[in-house]
Amino acid sequence: MANKILYVASSYVHLMNFHLPYLRALGERGWEVHAVCGDPRGEIPYAARTIAVPFKKKMSAPDNFRAALQLRRLVRRERYELVIVHTSLAAFFTRLALKGLPRRPKLVNMVHGYLFDGDTPSPKRQVLLAAEKLTARQTDLLLTMNAWDDALARREKLGARVGFVPGVGVDFSRFAAISDEKGRELRRTLGFGDEDFVLLYAAELSGRKSQHLLIRAMAELPGNCRLVLAGSGAERERDEALCRELGVSDRVLFPGHVSNIGDWLSMADAVVSTSRSEGLPFNIMEAMAMHKCVAASAVKGHTDLLENGRSGLLFPYGDVSACAAAIRRLMDEPALRQSLADEAQRDVEQYRLERVFPIVMAEYESLLSQPVTV
Repeated sequence: MANKILYVASSYVHLMNFHLPYLRALGERGWEVHAVCGDPRGEIPYAARTIAVPFKKKMSAPDNFRAALQLRRLVRRERYELVIVHTSLAAFFTRLALKGLPRRPKLVNMVHGYLFDGDTPSPKRQVLLAAEKLTARQTDLLLTMNAWDDALARREKLGARVGFVPGVGVDFSRFAAISDEKGRELRRTLGFGDEDFVLLYAAELSGRKSQHLLIRAMAELPGNCRLVLAGSGAERERDEALCRELGVSDRVLFPGHVSNIGDWLSMADAVVSTSRSEGLPFNIMEAMAMHKCVAASAVKGHTDLLENGRSGLLFPYGDVSACAAAIRRLMDEPALRQSLADEAQRDVEQYRLERVFPIVMAEYESLLSQPVTV
């Protein structure tokens, strides 16, 4: 029987967007990989099995504890040699499922961004940190991808070994065929003129991504500043209502989820993010690769990518006027836009999939030759 790996994330979209190269590589190396997620919309490519568990976004939801019981039974039956977990919710409940097993497989937890930082209110931070400490003994290898998370994991000993990786890697090759003409065509289709300065924020419409702050900043910006909020999510109705309240509805576009992100990046004059926290955000890396200037909240992940302001403008999270001022600088200073975009495009090369892939695979394989924990 082939040796088996369990590969877990909270959502189907996460696995499809970020992990197919790794699933394929593990399979090509002779491992039987079972992929687990909360909302499978079909079979996961390169996985021998796709398994649904009832993960829910709210940590305290009863379904998450049922998911942990299902995972525990699955691990005992299939006798995996390695479990690889992604996303905070799936990581917690998978490790909870392994507690006390007489024969526990090795486990890798890749942290895509702890859902707290130094500015998080203490009660919430302590609860989330306690959850990580509770499952630390089930974590043989913990991989971080930004400086703040890495320092925390090492200080609090949140894994038997802590390693650092530059994300999971981004496939920039798909942008090679994107022409400036595609961007100009999309601008015309959307009704933007040459005089318009178009901002793009591609992200889930959620409280953590904080699109409402950017909408408020729009009220402080001139009429030729236009904003595209590409994405879907629970906050869309509230965000649209806020646009109406502030009188900026005619300057803010909600196209929903977009698949051809390269065309939308080509169309934009600048990329913005008002997120509350990040791991190592793809939307910013993609903008950097497409030679776009960026203005973003000064939170972990953003500060790592933008080199504390060298390759992008940073503003304090929640400061609407500072956000508007950063955008206004980009609008008024073409030379600054050019220099930031140049630096960004050079800096982002280290996050290219071809460079990151062997680093991550080496970390995974470092556990495959080790004996199963008893």
